[in-house]
Amino acid sequence: MMLKNGSSHYGLISVVIHWLMALAVFALFALGFWMVDLSYYSQWYRTAPYWHKSVGILLAIVLLVRISWRFISPPPKAIATHKPWETKLAGLAHLLLYLGLVILVISGYLISTEDGRAITVFDWFDVPAAGALFANQADIAGLVHEYTAYGLITMAVLHGLAAIKHHLIDKDHTLKRMFGFKL
Repeated sequence: MMLKNGSSHYGLISVVIHWLMALAVFALFALGFWMVDLSYYSQWYRTAPYWHKSVGILLAIVLLVRISWRFISPPPKAIATHKPWETKLAGLAHLLLYLGLVILVISGYLISTEDGRAITVFDWFDVPAAGALFANQADIAGLVHEYTAYGLITMAVLHGLAAIKHHLIDKDHTLKRMFGFKL
């Protein structure tokens, strides 16, 4: 498998980044959904947010790499059998997925650093805090983070269902391309 994307398939770097981010997004959503109901007395009260923030920062770094990689190695062209509306809808879905990820990262950062404390990422490094930039920052960013998370996970599920539809119903190579198969 080639490292870069080809005209009909995704390369190894795009494939690894895609599936790594997909795993991280679903894991962070599940962790976030679970941790908001933790009580102060739960043994996970401090651990779950620590993991959520650490993986979230790593996801932000991978997101920057992924966006940069799209310029270095553009994705393959749409499959010729795709209808024009499918191609446009797929482009819009990808844009919304990227936008959702960027909003989640920024809002999560604003929630976590309002109090002026840096975000420690697995004791490897710290991300400096911006502090309070506006009134009720953590509350407002928290709402944005929550609603965007639900929107992103909905878009990710629809994205996956569309790939399965292409594979099972249309019998085209959309899904195979995302595993790096040359067609």
